[in-house]
Amino acid sequence: MCSLYVDAGYLLSSAALRVTGTSLRSGVHVGYTPLIDALVRQAESMSQLPLLRVHWYDSAKDGVPDLQQQRIGELPKVKLRLGRFGMDGQQKGVDLRIGLDLVTHARNGAADVFILISGDDDLTEAVEEAQVHGVQVILLAVPTKEDKPHGISRHLMRAADGLETLPPETVDQTVTKVEMLPPTPQPVVVPPAGQPQVKATPRDLAGLGKPGALQPSPVIVNSAATGREPQATAEHENLVELAEQIDSVVINVLTTYRKSASAQELAELKDGKPSIPRDIDKALLTDLSDRRGEFDLSEQVRHKLRAQFWKRYDEVS
Repeated sequence: MCSLYVDAGYLLSSAALRVTGTSLRSGVHVGYTPLIDALVRQAESMSQLPLLRVHWYDSAKDGVPDLQQQRIGELPKVKLRLGRFGMDGQQKGVDLRIGLDLVTHARNGAADVFILISGDDDLTEAVEEAQVHGVQVILLAVPTKEDKPHGISRHLMRAADGLETLPPETVDQTVTKVEMLPPTPQPVVVPPAGQPQVKATPRDLAGLGKPGALQPSPVIVNSAATGREPQATAEHENLVELAEQIDSVVINVLTTYRKSASAQELAELKDGKPSIPRDIDKALLTDLSDRRGEFDLSEQVRHKLRAQFWKRYDEVS
């Protein structure tokens, strides 16, 4: 028998990144039944064994499943395993549940081959412990736009017995981009007689990524000895690159959210300022981490990222 372990956070955010350019899960529609059916077929093909069960791991408020999660848990051979959201909006308990299940199921001989859909470095030790009990653990990654494995920790990759990538069509046929909602008609304000009328020009968020939006003042080093032109320091170049990366991530996330959010959600976003909803904040942090190749962003970078989000939001509101 084989058994499938699905980190839904990794699967759906990676799929959203492939489809929309950002990991914001609300930016995509997911056909869960055909997606899970495709995952089962892939697991059985990889292992050449029948499937015992799909273990689906996700987060929920207070650990209580929402309507969609309830439906997933009611699918045949699917076991729903939920963590919760912490005070900071980050998921809690999901990695621990996956790790404990891997080790417990391996110890009990539940299956011969475990297929793990996740890229989290924190699962490395659990994978190694499961292998001690004679189980093969094979990673199944989500493909990027270039059809390469996305977001797999090198430690986890080295620990596993193999790495394969989902067929691109599995994602492309079951995960689709949310289309732009019809715009809400806005009242036309007529200026008093004699006062010039200024027409607002609609701007799509995708066109807002102007270079230098967050660029710091240059740090110039003068060279009296060589007489060369003043050069910007490496520190300045790094800050400029960071600013451009932050701005690009913010634009992608904000564009996707505006396309997928309801009028009520947009109003709640505005009313909740300066707090950023956890799904948006997670997408911002995940996308910037992926762009920079850094697992843990500094508090200074997080502050810049969130500040730029509200700056861009105000520019188009």
